[in-house]
Amino acid sequence: MVDIDNSAPGSLNWRLSAHPITLVTFLGFRAASLLVYLLGLLFTTNFVLIFIVTILLLAADFYYLKNIAGRRLVGLRWWNEVNPSTGDSHWVFESAPQPNEPGGKLVSATDKRFFWLALYAQPALWVALAIVAIVKFEFIWLTLVVIALVLTITNTLAFSRCDKFSQASGVLERGFYSGSLARNLGGAMVSRMFNRG
Repeated sequence: MVDIDNSAPGSLNWRLSAHPITLVTFLGFRAASLLVYLLGLLFTTNFVLIFIVTILLLAADFYYLKNIAGRRLVGLRWWNEVNPSTGDSHWVFESAPQPNEPGGKLVSATDKRFFWLALYAQPALWVALAIVAIVKFEFIWLTLVVIALVLTITNTLAFSRCDKFSQASGVLERGFYSGSLARNLGGAMVSRMFNRG
């Protein structure tokens, strides 16, 4: 039994999560798609059934991660917008306000660790399953792996860019704040020098 009161913040214990239902659902979708694929590859010849169930789980995982888990667990969200007049598309990244900003919230260290670990582990596990399919000479199963890799890598890249964008904007805002603070201090010192003389 794990002692929750003495656990360090950020340890990998779902009970320490600020959003345990969101976290367990997120991890459940991720694990279910891998498990269904692996069990289908090893124990059945019914490729069509496994293909459909795995695709449905991957789609649910993609949607849940992109629209719910990312926002609740780490305060990040992304989407792709298409300009109707030109047809050009661009990615939009959004991050929740920082704790020191109005409406900001503190992200749980446990949620953050689970989120990023699961986000990066998923594509690596799909690559490992691709190797298993190649070793077993089950090349038809690679089509499912390619679809899984496209969906999981898209979310991984998008959330990584979103995180970098939010960190860069936070540094930029802090730079503007410290720059204005330095200007105010510098202006006050210059005005004192001229007022003395």
